[in-house]
Amino acid sequence: MARSDQVKALLRAYAGDNHEHFFAVAMQMAADEAHRGHTKLAAELRDLVDAAKAGRVSAGGAARSKVSQRPIPLAQPKGELSELLSVQYPHEHLQHMVLPDAVRNKLNRVLREQRHHEQLRTYGLSPRRKLLLVGPPGTGKTMTAAVLAGELRLPLFTARFDSLITKFMGESASKLRLVFDALKMTRGVYFFDEFDSLGLQRGSQHDVAEMRRTLNMFLQLIEQDTSESLIIAATNHGKDLDAALFRRFDDVVKYESPDELQIEALLRNSLGTFVAPDIDFQRLALIGMGESHADIVKACLDALKDAVMEGQEKISESSVARHLEERSLGRKLHP
Repeated sequence: MARSDQVKALLRAYAGDNHEHFFAVAMQMAADEAHRGHTKLAAELRDLVDAAKAGRVSAGGAARSKVSQRPIPLAQPKGELSELLSVQYPHEHLQHMVLPDAVRNKLNRVLREQRHHEQLRTYGLSPRRKLLLVGPPGTGKTMTAAVLAGELRLPLFTARFDSLITKFMGESASKLRLVFDALKMTRGVYFFDEFDSLGLQRGSQHDVAEMRRTLNMFLQLIEQDTSESLIIAATNHGKDLDAALFRRFDDVVKYESPDELQIEALLRNSLGTFVAPDIDFQRLALIGMGESHADIVKACLDALKDAVMEGQEKISESSVARHLEERSLGRKLHP
């Protein structure tokens, strides 16, 4: 027999005209029956799903197939949820990010498993969908959430823990449960930014009772969650996180400031066709060592604005170097 949560998910998908989710839940039910030894029933369910998919394509033709690939715009979260979540449809792609191979390989693995999630669930397997991003500010954690949403054509829901944490007993956990209810109802990428405000080590000097209760609730909810949404948490302080958090995620992705080659790539991408032909990217990369991805991009944008205001068609090397040095100086004064 199908589990109650599967039946409810099936009805929600039908009521919301979410064909992709409907088929995914049906295939999950088929996999469960196969695990129970009900191979004939499992095969019949899979055949019904395949026939339904084929019927939708043949009935609508090529035009309908193209329409179904477009993301359906979602209304903004309403009521109390509107204070906890914001939604957007990003258009970023992984190829536009400058990343070390280790990080890029992990993200490609997530995308590959998500794109084959129906096939994996047929065999009772679950794709990676719970990620913890750890690294200094400006190294690409927020953009990663946008890229995963853009690549998978899913809405990006951003939740901020500074809105979730309140001084009233039990209220924070109640708000967190509301967010997890939302990710079950609507498949998307759910991004929990500034995760360190919640995930500090229990018993540390920063620990307070309400945060501890909320952390315990988050641990329970993320472990119990069986939705098809991606859960992405980001923190600037990985060493301060409670060790119990790491076990709840499918993968931990560590970000660092870019090296010399990555800085060169960032400079070339950011300056584009405005770059002067005699610019020395190696020299600029050395000046930018120690800066974050975001600061290097901002320095290039500042140089571009200078060129526009001064009526220059190309960005000079000296202008980029000056802005890189200014940001380096600012980081040293305000570490």
